[in-house]
Amino acid sequence: MIYNGALGFGRGRLACRARFGTKGINSKLLTRRGLLTESYARGPSGTPLIESTVGAHFSKVVAEQGDRTAVVSRHQNDRATYASLDSRSNALARGLESVGVRKGARVGVMLGNSMEYAVATYALFKLGAILVPLNPSFNAGQVIAALGHLESSHLLISTESNLPRKQPRSNIPLVDELIGDIHGAKLESSLVPSLRQIIMVDNSEGRVDISSYKSLTPFTSIMSQLTADGRPLPPQDLSSHETVNIQFTSGTTAMPKAACLSHHSILNNGSQIGDRMLLTPDDIVCCPPPLFHCFGSILGYMATATHGSAIVFPSESFNARAALRAVQEERCTALYGVPTMFLEELSLIETGEISRDGFQHLRTGIAAGSSIPSEIMKKLHRVLNLTELTICYGMTETSPVSAMTATDDPMDKRISSVGKLMPHVQAKIVNPGDKREIMPLGARGELAVGGYLLMKEYWGDPEKTAEVMIPDATGKIWMHTGDEASMSPDGYITITGRIKDLIIRGGENIHPLEIENCLLANSAVSDVSIVGVPDVRYGEAVAAFVVPREHGSKRITAEETQQWVREKLSNHLVPKHVFFLEPPESFPKTASGKIQKFKLREKAIELLTRLAV
Repeated sequence: MIYNGALGFGRGRLACRARFGTKGINSKLLTRRGLLTESYARGPSGTPLIESTVGAHFSKVVAEQGDRTAVVSRHQNDRATYASLDSRSNALARGLESVGVRKGARVGVMLGNSMEYAVATYALFKLGAILVPLNPSFNAGQVIAALGHLESSHLLISTESNLPRKQPRSNIPLVDELIGDIHGAKLESSLVPSLRQIIMVDNSEGRVDISSYKSLTPFTSIMSQLTADGRPLPPQDLSSHETVNIQFTSGTTAMPKAACLSHHSILNNGSQIGDRMLLTPDDIVCCPPPLFHCFGSILGYMATATHGSAIVFPSESFNARAALRAVQEERCTALYGVPTMFLEELSLIETGEISRDGFQHLRTGIAAGSSIPSEIMKKLHRVLNLTELTICYGMTETSPVSAMTATDDPMDKRISSVGKLMPHVQAKIVNPGDKREIMPLGARGELAVGGYLLMKEYWGDPEKTAEVMIPDATGKIWMHTGDEASMSPDGYITITGRIKDLIIRGGENIHPLEIENCLLANSAVSDVSIVGVPDVRYGEAVAAFVVPREHGSKRITAEETQQWVREKLSNHLVPKHVFFLEPPESFPKTASGKIQKFKLREKAIELLTRLAV
């Protein structure tokens, strides 16, 4: 599904070409051949956008695929067909409506990947309420801040949070701090005055008893109408352009922001992702990434539901063994993950903890969240049979995917790029110092994205919204991503890192991904992250955080790490400082698995300061 048609020119592009010229390129000839003459491109526009709400579109899928499996929650031993999912979500919607959930209400959902989450998503969308996913690892302060910022009226929360590689955590202390008195007959929260109801999903297998907490509402009581009333809801007077999902950004910076996404943006984005993966009702997609993040909810749940495919939740939170067993036993045809997830899964297979058999049904999937090193990509093809694996690029603020590879893109394109633009999306590479200037083809600059997929705003934060959503001279709004990228003549986009992650050593720009890819090719390195640290002589120096791979009693040294880079690349890219992370210590990550480089940078500075004393 590679699209090779000529990519059109907007007014801004024409103006830019007139200003900067084409440096001798025959632009008419290149345009006819589908090649670009500068770093400005448009995705295909032949297929019209879907003009309906998520709920209305879902009803069409149910009518066509009602008997097919929609959701498999393996850790709950629960399965739902599309017809059953429709009926369950209708029943929950009526139950939520009975406790005061209305159109436009912000409803926090703090659950792991589960059937309850799957049902709640459609229940809220059908009501026109706004789904607010919350990370189950949030502490009381974070939950209070999120709910208070959005003036949320309801919260669905599990009795326990099950987090990767940790014992279950009871959420009763969190709820108690949130409302002050969970034994009282009436729920009142001085910290979040808008909060009217807390609905508890019991996932504790008897470890947590909420029967004495009169102010809390059991999820089972809200769902009691399930067998009696799964009828469709009456018309709710919904618009496809209304906000239906507020996602707290999980970027690598410290402060999350609340991005407002519409029915229109997430429905079309999910549908287009499924199209590019060539999903059909016969596909079974294993989705370890969390539903509280765009990866799980849109690349996973929206993409599968718009195509009548099945989605499989191996566990509440990421568990590499559960994910691989789900692929084997459910005969999954697709597997999702971020690089850190894939690395852990590959390690289990390579050490023999998981059999190499049972992956023959896999063909495709999505790797996203951060750049995919070429060595990992090659292993995924070889070990897991993911020969049609696609690469997605996006951000929460763009609903989220703006560029993606196709299943039949050449290997070098899937390794070196994030593919071409999605339908009805525009992008340009601009000079970070002068956002009016479009960069020449192949030159690195900041990626800006425009089109239907842009968020409406950051909730309650017009200043932050204006910092990233910037109009051009024609009035068109662009999301300035903060990512450094380049664009090829045939429209492929390559992400070279975060603008803020760029290391400037003695006036030379150093791109961490180049060094990371180099070190990941070393069999003695399990994982690595490169950051810049202050340096008296050069301004900044390269620091490497390395997770070594054990080979008996032998392991890679700092000197061997530096020598590897020196031989493969060049001297100025050799890490001046090498730090090793010892298990169980690991990289600090966001909820979606991205490495938080700002925390690594802080840790490196702390270690260097300590050594200097």
